[in-house]
This record gives sequence, C-alpha cells and structure tokens, in this order.
Amino acid sequence: MNKKEYQDYVEQVTPKVNGWLSFLKAFVSGGIICVIGQCLYNWFKSQGMMHTLANNYTTLILILISVLLTGFNLVGPITKFAGAGYLVPITGFANSVASCAIEFKREGQVFGIGSQIFNIAGPVILYGIVTSWFFGLIYWILMSIGMV
Repeated sequence: MNKKEYQDYVEQVTPKVNGWLSFLKAFVSGGIICVIGQCLYNWFKSQGMMHTLANNYTTLILILISVLLTGFNLVGPITKFAGAGYLVPITGFANSVASCAIEFKREGQVFGIGSQIFNIAGPVILYGIVTSWFFGLIYWILMSIGMV
C-alpha cells in the first residue's frame, strides 16, 4: 500500500465529525449537569442547610452519580453523545478516578487500586495546582500594585 492509498483508507475509515454540532451537544450536556447540580444545591438550601454544607452535599451527590455511571459502564454512551460536556470538572474527575479503580482492582488493593487509582487524575491534580498557583501569583501581583 503506497502513501496515497493509505491516506485514502484513513479518510474512508475516520468518522466525520460536525464540529459545531459536537460543540452544541457538549454545551447543552455540560449545562444539564450544571443545572442538576444547581437544583440539588437549591433543594439543600431550601431544607435549611448552610451554604457550605449544601455545597458539600451537592458535590458528593454529583461524584456519587458519576461513580455509579462509571461502575455500570454508562459513561461511554453518555460521552459518545455529550463529548466534552460530560467532563464538567467534578463528574469528569470522579469518572477518571473510578475507572482506574475498576480497571486495576484485579491486581489487588495495594498494587492495583492503591498504586494506580490516580493514573489519569494525577496530571489533572498536578496541572490544577500549578495553574491555580500561577493565577494566584498574578492576582497577588495585581493586588500589590493596586489594580484589583
């Protein structure tokens, strides 16, 4: 197979993606997840919970739902439709941790789950910390010179 034939083959088997439709699906799907979170928060607040407690319970329930969806192998079909819309930070992070735990559980508690659980989530944590430090430094500089 020469280079031209290979290129034709790759174009033939590569799925065609409508970028604007994918963007719209991700936007709507992520928005729905955020609306679910906001509804949970509003309900907890209506039950008389303080702001921080309502936030904590909302976060825990969104994590629980994401872990259950991962455990029942439903994240694949959801992300096939929603794309990056499912990767709203809390649900995407919970999925990355739970999927590693499920994948490596057969290797045992210590050498499987314990050592591999943050395979995917580790870089997210690292870059989240570095980015927050960087923007915190910018904010501190702007505060120091009186711009904020």
